[in-house]
Formats: sequence, structure tokens, C-alpha cells
Amino acid sequence: MKIIHKRIYITLIFILLLISGLGARLVQLQLVSTESFTDKKINLIEGSVKQRTQEMVVDDGRGKFEDKNGQSLTSITHNRLVLFPFLEKMKWPVQQVSEIVGMQPKELTNRLANAKTPVVIIKELSHAQVEKINALKVPGVFGIPLKDERPVPLAEHLIGLEAQSKQIIEEKYSDKLKNGAIKSTTPVGISGMQRAFDEFLLPEQESKLLYHVDRLGGPMFGIDVKYTGTANPYYPVSVRTTLDLSAQELVENTLNHYKLKDGGAVLIDIKSNKVIAMASRPSINKKDPFKKQNGSDSVENRLLTPQTPGSIFKTVTAAAALEQNKIQPSLTYNCDKSIYGNNVEEGHQKGQLTFEESFAQSCNATFAQLAKEMIISNPNILEQYADKLGLIQPVGWTGDVFHFEHFKQFLGEKSGRIWTNAREKKVPNAVGQTAIGQLDVKVTPLAVANMMASIARGGEKKQVKAVDALEYKNNTSLYTFKEHELKGDTINKATAASMQQLLKGVVQSEKGTGRRFQTLPYEVAGKSGTAEINVKDDIVNKWFAGYFPADNPKYAMVVVDLNTKSAISPTNSVFYDIVKGMYDLNTR
Repeated sequence: MKIIHKRIYITLIFILLLISGLGARLVQLQLVSTESFTDKKINLIEGSVKQRTQEMVVDDGRGKFEDKNGQSLTSITHNRLVLFPFLEKMKWPVQQVSEIVGMQPKELTNRLANAKTPVVIIKELSHAQVEKINALKVPGVFGIPLKDERPVPLAEHLIGLEAQSKQIIEEKYSDKLKNGAIKSTTPVGISGMQRAFDEFLLPEQESKLLYHVDRLGGPMFGIDVKYTGTANPYYPVSVRTTLDLSAQELVENTLNHYKLKDGGAVLIDIKSNKVIAMASRPSINKKDPFKKQNGSDSVENRLLTPQTPGSIFKTVTAAAALEQNKIQPSLTYNCDKSIYGNNVEEGHQKGQLTFEESFAQSCNATFAQLAKEMIISNPNILEQYADKLGLIQPVGWTGDVFHFEHFKQFLGEKSGRIWTNAREKKVPNAVGQTAIGQLDVKVTPLAVANMMASIARGGEKKQVKAVDALEYKNNTSLYTFKEHELKGDTINKATAASMQQLLKGVVQSEKGTGRRFQTLPYEVAGKSGTAEINVKDDIVNKWFAGYFPADNPKYAMVVVDLNTKSAISPTNSVFYDIVKGMYDLNTR
């Protein structure tokens, strides 16, 4: 009998210990570790709420990019019908809703079948339809404006990408992560202006539609749908860019029409030196943005990367010769000769040409000869004038913004170069090649566009802006980016005026390399360029850079087709159509 009692006591003690253990576990779950359960730091309260809540993110809370008129560059807002999953288990006026939106009732009920999350009906609704739907006051049926990504991205390399990056968050935002302001899964900028302006764009709170449900997934009546979002009138911040949405779409569509694969176009307002449109190709590989294409990441902005300019660089050689008084109007140059003094092949001979004719027809021998003469007395002549025209240093807006020193609007913009080996300055053939933009010369398309804008302004150099201001949610200003001059010497006004005439001659001359543009409604001034990249395979960079209207300059533009074949390059066609398109936009 004693043995039986002993066993009963042991069993009771075991049961008591078990109950105590379960009680302690419940205390831990409900009182002690509710927000940090196990070494994985699981928030049990959030998990419980999540189980009982159906939600839909209306806005992720991250700051936005807008064009100069306040239109979104990254998204389009559409009015949509949203249906919550629990409607499948209840009676609701599907017939009335279907009549309002112009769809069959079966279409709506089919979309709800087995849905686990709120269903968005893609058909766009008018404001009147939204008002009628919401006037029904049916739980789980809403007409709301939703933002969709643009089907064709605009200025994707300039604006850049955002993505989840635990590494970036831990490196840059460890304090915000510790105090709960952001999560390790919060998207951050990884390229372009998304990365440059990331600290201003970080979200404070998502905007959501929330609906509480019971354990079977049905609505808990008496509890309305809640809208959760930041009530802060200042955030999220918007980045007001200098881009013009219509001009950007024109440039993107033109590049796509002519299937330009590698290169791009940039359009600058000459007076303000602001980027109106910028599009780089190839398009970004969203699945693997840093995968190499033609030796570069797909996320790399070709317009900020130094490229071999070819005859575009004759603009520099010409400016140096003019300012150094090396030009004799009556003197002619033998353009049947190459830069090495050999006879050029038949069909490419141009005969005896003056300096002006040589520039219009892009005679290599003239500029090689001029450079060889000038470099004897000044070995640094070519880089000095390249710097005066803004081709060596980065030209994008840089300055101090709050506690950010040397803040750059154009992340990834690189410097140009003229020589890689100073000893080449003593080699005549190397000097000749450099004078026509070959050998080691590399400049960015953005810097070339800025050079054209500087010449059109009479030699005045400015930094190029892509962003005008950071604006609070209530449209007040957080920060305004003022105009900055580009450091360094400039060409004088007389030289700039002479260069303007030379650039006009490229188009107006009967044999000018830009004569195709004579039929445009805007008169164009500019310079063509064909840079040899791989002579054996006939691979070139094909350029046209200029400004328009020529007598009253408003826009500077560069179009470049990289690693292509000259005979098939659409460079001139792209330039032509964009100029015509800008005329149409300005006169409609």
C-alpha cells in the first residue's frame, strides 16, 4: 500500500512540475518574451496580430522621385477595386458592385476563390465609380487609388534601384535599426539617385488598409477597416528632379524605336544647365543588376562613364588653336593625307581644305597638324583646353548638403582623361591621334553635353543639375540645390563665338558631317564623331553632340551609340527625331 501511495505522490509531483513548467512557459510567452522570443527574436505580439489581420500595403512610405512639374517618374496612380478574401464566405452585393465597375459578377467571385490576401481588380476606375463603390459601405469592398510601377521605366539608370540589403542597413543605419526606426528588410537605394539620396528617402511607416478577422477568416463586424500610415505632414520626402516627363518619354521612346543597344542620350537646358532627359542603354537587368554586359554592369549609367570620343574631341583642338592664334583664314590643309602623312584611301579624300572646312568635314590631318605645332611650345595644351571646356573633371552637381560633405547628385560619375603616359606628348603620331580623340582620350557623354552648353553660353561653365529640391510631404522645401559654377579656367567669349560658327558650319555646310539636320524645324549646331574601338572588326563609338536652336540656344544634347558599326548606327536618326520631337512639344 505504501508503494502505491509513493507512486501516487511521485505522479502528482510530476504533474505539478509539468503544470508549473507550462505555467512558466505561458508567462514567458505572454509576459516576458512577447517581443523577443527565442534567439531568433520573434515578436509574438506582431505574429498574433498578423494572424488575425488581413492587410494591403497602399504605399511603402519611401520617398518619391518627381519630374520638374511634380509628376511621378517611377509610378502611375490608378483607381482600383479591392476585395478582401473573407467576402467569399459571406453575402455581399456582388451584382451592384459588378454593375458599377462594368464586369460580370462571376468575374469578381472567381477572383476571390481561394484568395488568401486582398484581391486587386486591375480594371481602372473613374473617380465617380470609386465614390459609388465606397458609398455602398460594404465591409471588404473598396475603391482606392493605388500606385503601379511604370510599365516602361523612365531614366532608370539615373534614378537607380532600391532593394533589400541587410549589409547596407547594418553598415549605414545601425542606429535606426537598433531603435526600430527601420527593419533589416527595409528597401534601400543600391544605385543612382536612389542610393545618393537614400537617407532622405528612408520610410517612416508604410500606409496600409487593415481588416481584423476571426479564427475562420471571417470579418469581425463592428471593427472597421483601418488606414495606417504616417500622420507626419513632412514625410515621406519627394525628390523634385529637373527632368521633364514628356521630354524623358520622347528620348526613351526614340532610343527604343531605333533599338540603340549600348549608349544613350542626354538633353540639357542650356540656360539653367539642368538635365531635362537622360536615358542609358542597355536597360537594367532587374534580376541581376550587377551582371556584366559588354564589360560593364547593366546598372552602370553609360552617360557618366568615360568613352572614346573620336572627332568630337576636335572641338577641343579647334578651341585651343583659335585662342592661341594658330589659325590663318587663307591657309589650307591637305586632307588627302592621314594623320601619319600617308595617302588616305580612295573615297575618303577631301582635297585642300581651310580650317573651317576641315572642321565641318571632320578632316583628321588638319587637327593632327595643329596639335603637333601647338604641343611644341606647350606640352599640356590639349588637357588645358579640355579642362577649360569641362571635359576632364566630373561636371555633376557637388556641394555640402546639411552634414553631407561633397554630396554628389550623380553617383558613379567618372573623370575624363587625355593622356595615360606623359611621354606620348613627345611622339608626333601619338599627338596626332590624341588631337582627333583617339589613343587614350576618354570623356563622359554628360561632360560633352555640358561642353556644348558652355560654348552656347559664350564659354561660361556650370555644374550640371539633375535635382532642384528636396520637398516635404506638404510641398514645403527641405533643401534647394543652388546653381554652382564649374571650377577652373574657361575659353574666352571670342573663342566661344568662333566655336559657335564652326559648330553651325558642320550642319550648314554643303559637305558638313551634320548636313542631314538642315531639314529640322530647329537649326542645329554640333559635331559628329566616330571613334575607332576595334579596327579589325570595324567596331566604333558613333556620336553626335550639339545644341539647338543654333541662333537662340535652348538645348544641348549628346547621342552616342557605343561598340557598334558605323554603317548601321542610328545615332543621327535618334538625334534628328529628338530635336523634331522637342519642337513638337514646344509648339503644340
